[in-house]
This record gives sequence, structure tokens and C-alpha cells, in this order.
Amino acid sequence: MKKMTIGAFLLSMMFGGANAQSLKSPDGKFEMDFQLKQGVPYYNLKYNGKTVVEDSKLGLRIFKDSSIKFASEIAKPEDAKLDLNSGFAKTNEKRGSKNETWQPVLGEKKNYINNYNELAVTLNQGSTDRNIIVKFRLFNDGLGFRYEFPQQKNLNYFVIREEDSEIDFPSDMKAWWMVADYDSQEYQYQETKVSEIPARWPKAADANASQTLIKNAVQSPLMLKKEGKEPLYINVAEAAVLDYPASHLEVDAQDFKLKTHLTADRQGAKGYMQTPMVTPWRTIIVAPKAEDVMDSKMIFNLNEPTKYTDTSYIHPTKYMGVWWEMIIGKSQWAYGQPESNVRLGETDFTKLTPNGKHGANNTKVKEYIDFAAENGFQGLLVEGWNVGWEDWFGRSKEYVFDFITPYPDFDIKMLNEYAHSKGIKLIMHHETSGSATNYERWSDKAFQLMNKYGYDAVKTGYVGDIIPRGEHHYSQWMINHYYRIAEKANEYKIMINSHESVRPTGESRTYPNYISAEAARGTEYEAFGGNNPDHQTILPFTRWMGGSMDYTPGIFQTKLDYYFPGDTRFVKTTLAKQLALYVTMYMPLQMAADLPENYKKHMDAFQFIKDVAADWDDTKILSAEPGDYVITARKAKGTENWFVGGITDENKRDYTVDFSFLDKGKKYEAVIYEDGKDADYIDNPQSYNIYKKQITSKSKIPFKMVRSGGFAISIKPVK
Repeated sequence: MKKMTIGAFLLSMMFGGANAQSLKSPDGKFEMDFQLKQGVPYYNLKYNGKTVVEDSKLGLRIFKDSSIKFASEIAKPEDAKLDLNSGFAKTNEKRGSKNETWQPVLGEKKNYINNYNELAVTLNQGSTDRNIIVKFRLFNDGLGFRYEFPQQKNLNYFVIREEDSEIDFPSDMKAWWMVADYDSQEYQYQETKVSEIPARWPKAADANASQTLIKNAVQSPLMLKKEGKEPLYINVAEAAVLDYPASHLEVDAQDFKLKTHLTADRQGAKGYMQTPMVTPWRTIIVAPKAEDVMDSKMIFNLNEPTKYTDTSYIHPTKYMGVWWEMIIGKSQWAYGQPESNVRLGETDFTKLTPNGKHGANNTKVKEYIDFAAENGFQGLLVEGWNVGWEDWFGRSKEYVFDFITPYPDFDIKMLNEYAHSKGIKLIMHHETSGSATNYERWSDKAFQLMNKYGYDAVKTGYVGDIIPRGEHHYSQWMINHYYRIAEKANEYKIMINSHESVRPTGESRTYPNYISAEAARGTEYEAFGGNNPDHQTILPFTRWMGGSMDYTPGIFQTKLDYYFPGDTRFVKTTLAKQLALYVTMYMPLQMAADLPENYKKHMDAFQFIKDVAADWDDTKILSAEPGDYVITARKAKGTENWFVGGITDENKRDYTVDFSFLDKGKKYEAVIYEDGKDADYIDNPQSYNIYKKQITSKSKIPFKMVRSGGFAISIKPVK
């Protein structure tokens, strides 16, 4: 055998994978290895010495030109040499670490700990002389990695065809997933093995107002469980999705592999890039207990601190709304007859024939204001207040709302003065009907109107296909739109709650006025296709990982045949479970969604909604299993008051709350709200029991949760 020259040896080290770079988490339990195999970048991940992620490829594919014509520009074999996924040599590496504590403006805890070790590997593609940096951050709860593109001679403007980041698991696992879609997250969760996803996938989606499904792909966050004697829980998601499309996960069911799939625009392009730039972080949270996954704040830690100089206007808000009665069909958003053909600026809405069911009228809104004020709420959402609802949906109409002109029966000046006199702020509603271009044109005038009348929060909506046509709810242009609106709202000291938008990925750290979003299947679907009893036990492990959701709970009248005899629709929970959702789900913009008339019949149970906090100094996940149950305790911001919530799926479940999280030596009064002995989410959902009990940190209280039931506890120190 011939002796290898020094140069050849160094070349083999560069391209042969012998020069792996290792990174350990601060506590030493995680180890990540990065290496090049014949110029292709790979990483793997171990936890306590055992492989969690096998060698998995990294890289991106790009279009040959920075200005593409159309998606018909099919990739040719010769184009592959332009991709950023092979032919690399390592030219540099940098290491760092951080251990800081920061305070979210609104959050589940007063302090978030951001502790990681970092490795940044610079790679040079010799054939094109282009450089990219792959940056890894390893926390005590998992791994984040992203691509960084320095400004350089041969890489300035480029268009992404696809990102090829992979996560290759060594074995089949249980998965809680929903179908991937460029436009909606409003689907039921499925529970299968990874290997079973393709078989279930065709049956896993129902219809939606805007829909672009991705075959055999799933949405993130994706929750996984390795079952057996040593179970392991894994959450796959992303963080800091800014100036980049949201991603999905293509499933290789045979090899248990996931690959990033970015949301495209009409041309098939995934992202239009200009260096210097960075991609979002791909995140893999790993823990031996499900509770630790729920407790992770890694996704928020991977976002940048806010640049806002004033956050004093951002505050938690408990609100009611003229909303649920429209969702169930008792009243309507539109003022005129639905067949009306309206043109803003031309149609005289005072001359339309009223439909007689317009919800946002002066009399009704004042009734809601009165009830909200009497019961200590801060806000009232009113939907359908502005002209244009007669033909707002399904017509690809760009100039669909102006966001400043009220209907004839909505006196905006009088109602705001009336609300303010009672300590209530009205919450604005801006439905865009997907016409983002129109909303951007009107946003200054809309926010100026809000400032004029003292609104400090707006619920935005994006029902239907997006305009500009050819964009999707999760494509790069729309991601930029959501944060342009957040920045614009900050100029006017306004908080944002978006619906039908992209799911948050920790950006509330950077844009703290973007306090909530829907971006999943919320309570409204109880009046549409229904939500399965396990739905609320999965959401905290998926949608909630990156930020709060406006789930709109608090429905006491769960059977809709109460309004419409013979109607078979119903909310698939007990009343006690509705109370528990206020604790198991973090919602700094917290709605009591039902009608005042239904709360008046159950004021003893309604007391919990009045008492429960909307923002927190501490959170303890007492016990949880995705798809089965969640038990959470939270300490109210700036007080010694605690609240506990427990929910279960379609199965009855016993659970004993251990109050050892309370201060030792103190006495507390607990008010307990639980399922009645004869309660059942189908047959007797309004059966509940309320009692008081003095407790200490040594106390334990057993609960029997019925099918899709739950319990809630309000705890205050005894003075």
C-alpha cells in the first residue's frame, strides 16, 4: 500500500467525515456531532449516550437564477451543481455559550432561562466559492440549528427551491400530527405510528375556506413518543420564522425520516433571499417526561429580544365578545341581505334592507358591555361592526373592507363612550377576507380610528384565499405581512390577536404586542365539524409550543339544540372541563366566549372565569400525556394566588393533586370546581360540584374526571 501524502490525508479529513465536530449541552446530557461525508453536511444527536437522531443531511436547493419565471422552470440535473447541499469543505468553526435569564412581557413564567452551548461551522463550496454557516445551539432540553449566509461575491441574491434539512429517527414512534397545508392548521389531530401516517393521511383532512394540502406531509410542531421501558418524548418544530416561509415535514414512513418542506408561492419559489440573512431555527426538543416538553421555552429562547422601546401598553386582557352567537348562527355579521352586491364608497348602507339578525347593533352591544363590566372584564370584542359583510367571502374581492366605516346600527362614538364609562375597552375586529394588500393600504387609517376611540387591541382575520393572488397564508410574503402589521400596530400602541394566520414560533419575544393568535382548530369548530375530546390534551404539545392561542373557551351551554331544536351539534366537553381550559391553555388574551344569558344561569361556576388570571409568574406542569390528559398549576402574576386545571380525553380518569408546589407553612383556601358524579360530556355536561377546602403544601385532593371532563381549583392564601 502506498503512503498517503500529507495533502491527500488532509483532503480525506475534510471530505471523508473523519473531522466530526462535537457539541455538548450545558448539563452534558445531550451531544450533537456534525461532520462532512464526501462534502455533504450531516449531524446527529444523542441523549444520555443513546442516539435520538441518526446521521441526517443538511442543505438547500436553489434556483439557477435569482429571478425565476414560473414553476415550470423544472430542475435539470446540471442545476444540481448550484445547490447548497454538497461539495463543502470546513473552513472555520466558532464556539460560544450563553446562560441568561430574561423576562417576557407576557408569559407563563416571570423568568425564562436561556442556557446553551453553540457551534458555528463555516463551509465553503469549492466549485462555486460560496460560504454558508451552519449554526447549532444545544440546550438542556434539545437542539436548534439554522443556516446563515454572509454577504459575499458569489452569493448575494438567490431563490430557494427547497430546504433539505432532515431528521432521521432510529425507530418507529407514536406521533400526534395533522395534515400539512399551505393555508390552514384547522384540522383534527391524528394519533398513529410514523410508519402509519401515509395510510391515514387521505382521511385526515376536512374542508376549509382556503386549502393547499401537501401529500404525506405533516405540520409542525409535531409531537412524538418513543414507547417502551425508557420512553422518550420528542417535539419537532421551528423558531423565529421571519422573512422566510413556514415549514412542514415530509414523512418517509419506511425509514422514519422527516424532511423540511417550505411553503411555496405560485411560482414554486420558497424564499427570495438577499445576503446577509439567516433561516429560521429547526428545533428538536427531547425529554424523558412529557411534562418537560410542555415546560420547554427553547423556541422562545431562539428568538431575538425585542427592539421595542416602550412595552408599557401591552397587558393581559380578559374579554367577552359579540361572537359566539354568530358562530352558532343565532345572529349574523352582515347588516343587509346576503345577496346584496355592495361597493364600498358607493353603496348607501342606510338604504339596504336589514336582515334583522345583525349582531353588532347598539342595543345588543350595550347589553354585553353591561354584563362584562358587572363581572370585572376589561374588554369586549364586537365582530361585524363595519360595512362590507354582505359579500365579503369567496369572491376574491380585493377592496372588501375599509376598517373605518360602521354599519348604520353601530354608533362607534356612543358605544365607546358608554364602554369607557363602565371601565370596558372595546376590542376592534379587522377581518381581511384574505386581502392582505387591502389591509396594508388601510392599516394607518384603521389604527388611527382605534386611537381616536381608545381601542388598544385588535383581532385580525384572514379567512379565504390570500390576495396577492398566488400567495399562501404561510408563504414568505404573508409571513412578512403579519410582522409588518405588528410593527405598524406598535407605532400606534396596539396589541394584535390574529386568526387564520401562521402559527407563532416564539416571536412574541421580539414582537411582544403580537400577544396571541388562533392558527389551529379552536372552539369555533365545536359549531362546525366538532373537536374530538382529546383535542385540548394535544394542543399544549403542538400549537402552544411557540406561543399563546386564542382558543375562546368558556362555553357553558354546550348543546346547540338549546337554540335550534333538533340541532345535533354540541361542544364535546363538560362544563367543568371548560373551566379547566383557562389554566391548561395559556391565553394572555383570555375570552369568556359564551352568551351572557348562559353565564347568568351558572354564576357559581362563572366565578372561576372571573377569578382566574391571564398572565403568570410561575407554571408547573403537574402531569401530562399527549392525547390523554393535562394537569397544570399556575401562579398569578404579582400575587400569591394559584390556579390548577385538569382535563382528560374521551376516557374517565382519576387524578390526585399534590399541592407540594405551595409555600410550606402557609394555609390556603381552595375553591374546587369538579365534574358532578353524574356528569357526562354527551348526556349531562352541565353537572358540576363546587366546594371549599383549607389546604397546605402537604394536602392532596383526589379527583374523578368523567369522559372529556375536568376540574379547576382557585387557591388563595388565608390571611
